[in-house]
Parts: sequence; structure tokens; C-alpha cells
Amino acid sequence: MFPVPAYVHRIGRREFDFSRQIAVMAVINRTPDSFFDQGATFALDRAVEASIRAADAGADWVDIGGVPFGRGPAVSTNEEIDRVAPVVAELARQSDVVISVDTNKAAVAAAAIDAGAAVINDTSGLGDPDMASVIARTGAHIVVTHSVGPPRVEKPAAHFDDVVAEVRAFLVERVERAVAAGIPRDRILIDPGHDLDKNTLHSLELTRRLDEIADIGLPLLAAVSNKDFVGEVVDREKQHRLAGSLAAMVMCVERGARILRMHDVPASVDAARMIEAIMGWREPVRLEHNTHPTHNV
Repeated sequence: MFPVPAYVHRIGRREFDFSRQIAVMAVINRTPDSFFDQGATFALDRAVEASIRAADAGADWVDIGGVPFGRGPAVSTNEEIDRVAPVVAELARQSDVVISVDTNKAAVAAAAIDAGAAVINDTSGLGDPDMASVIARTGAHIVVTHSVGPPRVEKPAAHFDDVVAEVRAFLVERVERAVAAGIPRDRILIDPGHDLDKNTLHSLELTRRLDEIADIGLPLLAAVSNKDFVGEVVDREKQHRLAGSLAAMVMCVERGARILRMHDVPASVDAARMIEAIMGWREPVRLEHNTHPTHNV
């Protein structure tokens, strides 16, 4: 198990000791063309209900997105704000769960933070030149994610000479940029961006060598749930990738990831709590098996 420094992080209204705790991040897409749920939570009431349900099911964190990363029609800044801000506000009213918003636009980030988001999950890695200043002045956390070029556009076939080295160098440079803009290091998280402008072999290599990314020394997020690299490995369509996703999740935790962005919250929470118990980080909920002299099952 990759050693993670003992440090308690206060994120939103919750505290996490990532030396012995795994945070499960639920995914809520308020989009009509989301990668996985294909618009199932596009309606405002459904997005709010799904967010509350995820928190009640044990999610430590809810990530709300208004625009998918993949190519598709443009969404204006105002439309993106209208999609995410009401969900954030209602979830913040009803739950103390950590709320992040998946956006690469500084204006959307500012509106989301005003509505109650504690974290901005920026899949462009500070691609918007105003993003860092928004985070610095609001006191929010930022997830700096590796990707290549802007989201929502067609790109050339993925190519890296050494994907892990290049992703690591990108993240280190963007973290330095964030710190220079006034964001304290203890409010920065990193994500290597599985499948984002990468092919399946790249994502597998990132997973295999994820400890080299964790070595940067910041809380590490892995978004592996139902990704295409899982589907291509096990030859399953998106709705049938849970087993592969959980296996990838476990391997990422073993190599230093402590925040796992997952679609199936109950299964992922069970997996996370089991890992914590096996590692000796938490006690079982109950002890009954073979604890009584007449119980020999």
C-alpha cells in the first residue's frame, strides 16, 4: 500500500484523514447527453433527488456537472450555471456532504461556490486563465486534472511517449501555477484524468503506476467508474462495467488514490469500507461470527 502522509483535510463541512480514509464521490450529471446516464438526472428535481439519495447511501462527496467532457454541442456559461447552481444550493441546504462542481469555466465556478460548492473539479487543469484567481479569492478547493486541450472538441488520436511521466509533469506544473496564483497547497487535489484524451493502454498504465502520481504528495482523485478503458478491457457496455470499475478502484486505492469518483454509490461505499477494514483503518460495524462458544458456524 502506498504510504499517504497523515494529514486531516477540512473540505467543505467534513474532515478527511486520507492516511486511513477513502472518500467516495458520487456523480450527478445535469446534462441531456451525459456519458453514463444519458440524461436521467437532467431535470432539476431528479438531479436534486439523486444527489440526496447518494448522500444517504453513504457518499462522502457529490460531484455535479452541467457539461460533459466529451465532444458535443456548445453550452453557454449562463446555461451551465442554470444547470448546476440550483442543485448545489438545494443539496447544501439538505446535507453536509462535500459538494463539487465539474466545470472548466471560471464564471461557472464562481457561481457554484456562491451557491454552496466547496470544490471545483476542473477537468481542463486550469485551462481558463481566470480559474485560479476565482479559487484563490473564494477559499474553495480545486481538483487539478490532466487533459490535453479544451473539452468538447474533436482531437487527434492520443499519443504519449511516457504517459505517466507526462501526466505527472503537467500536474506538477499546474499545481505550481495554482500556488503562484494564491491557492494554498492544502486546498489543491490532483487527478490524472483516466480516459481524458487518453486511450485504454494509457489509462491502464496510469493505474499501474499511479503511485508515481500520488508521490506528488497531494490528495489524489481517481475517476475510473464505467470508463471506456474498463469497457474495452472486459468487453462490456457502459451499463455492465461495475465489476471492472470496482477492480480499478481497488487498484487505485492500493497505489495512493483516496477520492474515488463512482457512479454506483452503494457498491463503491461497500468496497471502500471493506478496504479500510482490511487495512486496519476502521472497525467492523459488528462482530458476531465465532464470538460465542455455542456459535460454531
